[in-house]
Amino acid sequence: MLTQVKKRDGRVVNFTKEKITRAIYLAAQNVGGTDYSKAEELTEKVISYIMNNLPNEEIPTVEFIQDCVEKVLIENGHAKTAKAYILYRAKRTRYREAKSELMDVVKEILKETSRENANIGNSPSAKMLQIASAASKQYYLHNVIPEEMAKAHINADIHIHDLDFYGKTLNCLQIDLTKLLLNGFNTGYGYIRPPKRISSATAQAAIILQSNQNDMYGGQSFPHFDKAMAAVIRTFKEKPSYEEIFQAMEALVYNLNSMHSRAGAQVPFSSINLGTDTSEEGRMVIRAMLEAFDKGLGRGESPIFPNLVFRVKKGVNFEEGDPNYDLFKLAMKVAAHRMNPTFSFMDSSFNAKYGDEISYMGCRTRTIQNRNGLEISAGRGNIAPVTINLPRLALKAGFGNIDGFFKNLDEILDLCKRQLLHRFEVLANLRVKDLPFLMGQKLYMGSENLKEEDTIREAIKNGTLGIGFIGLAETLKALIGKHHGEDKEALELGYRIIEYIRKYTDKTSEETGLNFVCYATPAEGTAGRFVPYDRKMFGLIEGVTDKDYYTNSYHVPVTQEISIFDKIEIEGRFHKLCNGGHISYVELPSTVENNIEAFEKILKWMAKCDVGYAGINFPIDECRVCGHRGIIHNECPECGSEDIRRIRRITGYLSTIDRFNDAKKKELYDRVKHGWN
Repeated sequence: MLTQVKKRDGRVVNFTKEKITRAIYLAAQNVGGTDYSKAEELTEKVISYIMNNLPNEEIPTVEFIQDCVEKVLIENGHAKTAKAYILYRAKRTRYREAKSELMDVVKEILKETSRENANIGNSPSAKMLQIASAASKQYYLHNVIPEEMAKAHINADIHIHDLDFYGKTLNCLQIDLTKLLLNGFNTGYGYIRPPKRISSATAQAAIILQSNQNDMYGGQSFPHFDKAMAAVIRTFKEKPSYEEIFQAMEALVYNLNSMHSRAGAQVPFSSINLGTDTSEEGRMVIRAMLEAFDKGLGRGESPIFPNLVFRVKKGVNFEEGDPNYDLFKLAMKVAAHRMNPTFSFMDSSFNAKYGDEISYMGCRTRTIQNRNGLEISAGRGNIAPVTINLPRLALKAGFGNIDGFFKNLDEILDLCKRQLLHRFEVLANLRVKDLPFLMGQKLYMGSENLKEEDTIREAIKNGTLGIGFIGLAETLKALIGKHHGEDKEALELGYRIIEYIRKYTDKTSEETGLNFVCYATPAEGTAGRFVPYDRKMFGLIEGVTDKDYYTNSYHVPVTQEISIFDKIEIEGRFHKLCNGGHISYVELPSTVENNIEAFEKILKWMAKCDVGYAGINFPIDECRVCGHRGIIHNECPECGSEDIRRIRRITGYLSTIDRFNDAKKKELYDRVKHGWN
């Protein structure tokens, strides 16, 4: 007599045959069956089969009983029902595995928050947010995303970014600050009227960034901060003094380094583009913001946010005699001290036709082409990105098999297209009220006439869908044994690969009417994710899987001994291909704040090499006790403290090393400094 059953966790419970009957009946229903008595009849046969095949009268396990059900169904001519039962069983198995994996993740988060991005702290709020994030990821992978795409992510063929927000919201936005400050806005707790003082204007700017960050998962940026603030100043009855403007900018910097969003887990990923307004008010705003950033925080600490992006343009600020050349010199001085601002080049071949309209996110995102509306930055952003594991395509093809690699690339590009289209459709069905500040306050282009219950499709068709990539250097090593930083043939092949992706996104844009773009993935969270999978599949391969990370997008490997000028010349070729976002930077051994001419020489070379967006990196170490600043090895040379704040650039944004994930820490350790020749 069958009376007990052993569950998967080892517990022994009473056997209930009705559970078998119900499982068989539900499987039968899935293929059109309606006879419950037949399910009962089959249950008796299952029990009989169990009793005849159970060794030594052991207590049967759940798995053994399910195997018996499958066999009885098949042997009794119910193949379709058996198939439905098998599929249901597989689904339940995946659910259990996901649940088990989730519990393991929660256990780790309770010890230490994940470092998928370097802007997350270790507070209780951060832990709670990440636990919810982990649960959300599992839900979308196993219940919303089509199985083929979910498997590709799980197996590390691709990386679907920000899975936890898959169907909740969009990535990032360039915010039209002018419109919000001149017209006022509502955060949900009442109307905020247009400011009458510059201090109120910058306070509102911080509130806008924080409020929209809570509606999105990516960066928040002001594309024309200098012009927006200048326009607001011109509405004041009393014009502010430079000192008042400086104090307002200083307060903004303080706010953006202390005002948390996302349930207190992190400050907003903020970027501020400036540099091209030549009006008296605009020039004061640019100077004040640069000087406030240069002054630092309360004890002189380097600000992490906002990411300042200084826009350079001939005839405006890039050459001696230009009306804002003095501000360009100031921007270089500040960057040589604080590692910010970064620099965007309005005259590069792919930016020039837009005048000074181009704006960048600190992470590198660039949104400008638009098949569905105005080609401007304000009111637009990236909807969502997906990243290709390029080295795996090369490893699967095999050394020298270029044609096989491109065949693999075709297949994965098609998968990425379909994945982004699926995500677009999920997001397009969100309603305005689901994103109350972003859509409710009409921040997104195309949302102007949408009502609370309307879906957001008409707005987000103006955003971009990014197909990104990681590890071009390792891909080339796997295919021909050399990467683009050491061999011209590899450089030409590397260019051909990224050009192929760009042509595919252009073609897909024409076919779908949406803005598909080629994106040079920042590779912060993905930097170390792909390698362990590929090492397990293909072994330890020199120059490919022998590190704990893949090289960022099209970058020359960080271990490569190469001059500043050669690195920029090589990487500059790829900027025009990556229309969804790009960045290059060079590593200096220390600050060049006493040699601004050298700093300017680097930027001029970047412009010559058709770079769109770039930064110049060097170590920033600050003693938290006495405030000493410089290159500090183990302890402060002034006070002996070992409490050192170490700031480095990660994927475009600045961060402290303690917030880097393990893969990025390894990359940081490997980075060589770039010489002048």
